[in-house]
Amino acid sequence: MINHSSNNSASPPFTVEVTRGPMVESRHVVSAAVSDSSGKIVRSWGNVEDPVYLRSAIKPLQALQLIESGAADAFNVSEKELSLACASHTGEPVHVEAVTAWLDRLGLTIDALECGTHWPTYDPAARALASSGQEPTAAHNNCSGKHSGFLCTAVHLKESIKGYIDRDHPVQRRIVTVLEDFTDLDLSNAPVGIDGCSIPTIGIPLQQAALAFARFADPSKLSADRAAACARLQKAISKYPEMIAGSDRLCTAINGAANGRIVAKVGAEGVYLAALPKAGIGIAIKAVDGTTRAVDVALGAILDEIGILDDDIHRAIDPFVRPILRNRNNITVGEITATFND
Repeated sequence: MINHSSNNSASPPFTVEVTRGPMVESRHVVSAAVSDSSGKIVRSWGNVEDPVYLRSAIKPLQALQLIESGAADAFNVSEKELSLACASHTGEPVHVEAVTAWLDRLGLTIDALECGTHWPTYDPAARALASSGQEPTAAHNNCSGKHSGFLCTAVHLKESIKGYIDRDHPVQRRIVTVLEDFTDLDLSNAPVGIDGCSIPTIGIPLQQAALAFARFADPSKLSADRAAACARLQKAISKYPEMIAGSDRLCTAINGAANGRIVAKVGAEGVYLAALPKAGIGIAIKAVDGTTRAVDVALGAILDEIGILDDDIHRAIDPFVRPILRNRNNITVGEITATFND
């Protein structure tokens, strides 16, 4: 359910409201920008000029070096693995087995991963692992696919695999160069934090993040090699959406149902980035309070506002972007909706 407002190029932040019965119980404030590949802001809501950490939503751009360096071809990286390199996966066997096999081709073990360890985020996978008496490894980390891509690039370029997460390592310096190319920003003085998987995360305004994903969506003005790399990642994500996320995830549902019309990636603390290749636009969203439930609904609302969602995509993503709230007895008690404010 979406309440529409005017089509001004800028407006106040919009709200995602949680209702219970006749009353709004909670409200989330959301800022967002929609840009074309020239940098024109098509729509914006709220504060799109101050930097935000894009967290894992930026992974498709971080994965470009895997292709551009020649590492993907040198190590026969499959489309499934390219999607995994962009993933925040749920630690299911399909993900863990793919990471392990990829590292094995590199002559490495799981110990080479510097992303840290946590239990699978998909509950059935975590329960199965615990029932088997096993402990999680770094391969279960939701970022292990991205880190495998980093290691693949470092091995191919004969760089040290130790400390590849450090800000001054060539792997991380290449990421900064890519982000500067796509955002038209000098990031040398940008805010830098440490992400959950221990790599640097850089503060970038939503308007520039939307521009970056618009250029990812429409790389026609980029170099031929970079355009080809963008297209290759888009195809991989669309073909293997389960690798970029996992079971019961919006990223899986939307990238699968859209058939290449939408390439979307969530990030921690309420961030979503989306590229619309046929429309040539990018979307950057931040739920100010950092909640995933808010940014999921916001993504669906903006895509609906743009007019790109058909019935097939709606069927796939509505449980995430138009959620109906039910209690423990499966009684409908409310809903979560987006309202574009005047």
